[in-house]
Amino acid sequence: MDFTTGGRFEVRITSADVGKRVSVRRLTEAGAPGEKFTDTVGVLTSWDSGVLCITRRDGATVRIVESSLVAGKVIPAAPVRRRGPAASWDELDRVAARAWPPVESERLGDWELRWAGGFTRRANSVLPIGDPGLPLDEALERVTAWYGERGRPAYMQVSTGAEGSQERLAAELGERGWTREVSALIRVAALAPIADAGAGAGAGSGAGADAAADASRVVLSRGIDEAWLARYQRSVEPAPEVLKVLGGGPSVWFATVPGDAEGTPPDAIGRCVVDGRWAGFTAIEVVPERRRQGLATAVMAALARRALDEGASAAYLQVESDNGGAGALYDGMGFTTHHLYHHFRAPKGEGR
Repeated sequence: MDFTTGGRFEVRITSADVGKRVSVRRLTEAGAPGEKFTDTVGVLTSWDSGVLCITRRDGATVRIVESSLVAGKVIPAAPVRRRGPAASWDELDRVAARAWPPVESERLGDWELRWAGGFTRRANSVLPIGDPGLPLDEALERVTAWYGERGRPAYMQVSTGAEGSQERLAAELGERGWTREVSALIRVAALAPIADAGAGAGAGSGAGADAAADASRVVLSRGIDEAWLARYQRSVEPAPEVLKVLGGGPSVWFATVPGDAEGTPPDAIGRCVVDGRWAGFTAIEVVPERRRQGLATAVMAALARRALDEGASAAYLQVESDNGGAGALYDGMGFTTHHLYHHFRAPKGEGR
């Protein structure tokens, strides 16, 4: 990375560049210039009292003492994405929120406070897109009080890694003692190739894909039955909140691959929500002893075909960043990472 002018390192950023994407080089320890450099790329989220904070794409914030800088410059707002459907981070976050709706919600300015009896962080966290209409500290007090009334800690869902996303909010929450607990990738792909992957033996043979996907085995329905819930790993019992979240969304489809023996739970399940051009995939689950046999690909292919029939053309899904097995499958189906989101938990003692 070129930090030089006329062969000399230069620091070409100032505190006026807070909010911009930057690349900096610093000394990792005291020593002569040229020894043990470290580069950091991210959004400059603050520059106070001789300390810079740069929030990286993965949501982690790096604190850098100003005196250790040897070079720095502003760089383009986000890398060019050459694969996958074009979308802004907030468009995708809103679409995904509609596909996983809370049981109860309340507006705080542009923010949405969501509640679903504690069933998943996504349905029990704030979606802070836009302006809360209050100073941040006051807004956070309102948030923690709202969740405290429901006996739960407050969570904020914050996105990073895309042009104009929420690195600055992530850094401000960290400064206020909020803890980043879980991170997930938002991945996107063209929908038609996913539908084509379920053509039968030999389909889905790309790197990381299932062996032989046959979508003809998949049963689609509009509703959830006891068999589907028996395979769903998050659901211990069909609580009302679970059923409302899973059944909510613009156009919801459920997929089931029946078990070999009558009365046994399905071998595989899935869920898809169609919302305009987007088809969102969730709850893709396969019984452990039947994994790597094409069932996950078959489920997604069958759901993708139905979504194509309803006019969708693009696919997205959300997968936790440490789920390497699922990541390999989705790589083979053409999914690429668009951005990340993180759930920040309020400091202990606040809101409960």
